[in-house]
Amino acid sequence: MGGSKENGTPLPSVPVNPRGDPVRDRGPRTMITVGDVGVAVLRDGGFSVDGGALFGVVPRFLWQQSDPPDEGNRVALALNVLLVETAGKRVLVDTGIGDRWAAKEIGLYKISRETTLLGSLAERGLGPEDVDVVVQTHLHFDHAGGSTRLVDGALRPTFPKARYVVQKGEWEDATRPHERNRASYRPDDFVPLAEAGQLDLVDGEAEVAPGVRVVPTGGHTRHHQIVVVDSGDGLLVPTDLLPTTSHLPLPYVMGYDLYPVGTLEAKRRLLAEAAERGSRILFYHDRRRPLGRVRRQGDRYLLEEGSAHGS
Repeated sequence: MGGSKENGTPLPSVPVNPRGDPVRDRGPRTMITVGDVGVAVLRDGGFSVDGGALFGVVPRFLWQQSDPPDEGNRVALALNVLLVETAGKRVLVDTGIGDRWAAKEIGLYKISRETTLLGSLAERGLGPEDVDVVVQTHLHFDHAGGSTRLVDGALRPTFPKARYVVQKGEWEDATRPHERNRASYRPDDFVPLAEAGQLDLVDGEAEVAPGVRVVPTGGHTRHHQIVVVDSGDGLLVPTDLLPTTSHLPLPYVMGYDLYPVGTLEAKRRLLAEAAERGSRILFYHDRRRPLGRVRRQGDRYLLEEGSAHGS
């Protein structure tokens, strides 16, 4: 996802629903077993983006039925970070939006910090040093914003013992942005990772922990990658290929995507695999149904009843 932004210092904010009212949704906390792997959804607060950009060419009269916008045409989104525990290793998939935001940006995006990634980890008795791997599906600010933090006035990796897995091509695009994607990348979110020697660049599909692999898809960015948990029925983390359950229809592709036809084809393959295998899907930006299974009905894919919170 992308948009305009500017760097700043963290300020408190109030979480809101699509109509602008305060909410108290802390997200699901249950650890779920996927074969031999444990997973949990951790929420790093939320924010809002323009509904037209979120749904691309889909007319407002269609998407507003499921996602009513506020008076500024903004739709409320969550930041659902997956924690994977496998073979003694802990893996995070993306790091949310983080805390380094100025008052102007907090108002523009309605950034809420009632729940945070580090707070969600602390509720499980875990600290930043307990994370072994961080997978960055891509380096946009709402996925990599929590990857660094200020420590004694200097930017440091938030997870000091973790290796941060990024596609080599994504790193090159993020560090050499052009006019179309520059607003989505904040160097302070990822350059300190390289400076600290914690950056792990991969080129193509790779296993990052036992039973957990990354698979490049393109679409949202040229080198966007998804995460696949292969244990049991499996779990897929498509992040911005399929940001919410409202994006299950194949034509529902975000206006932010640099390669929308690539997104369409990747969604088609991913949903077919998930429906056939019965795999769970993490919807990174869905504030109501972060985890679920889908079934195929003709040319459509529908969320399985009862699968909203991790069944």
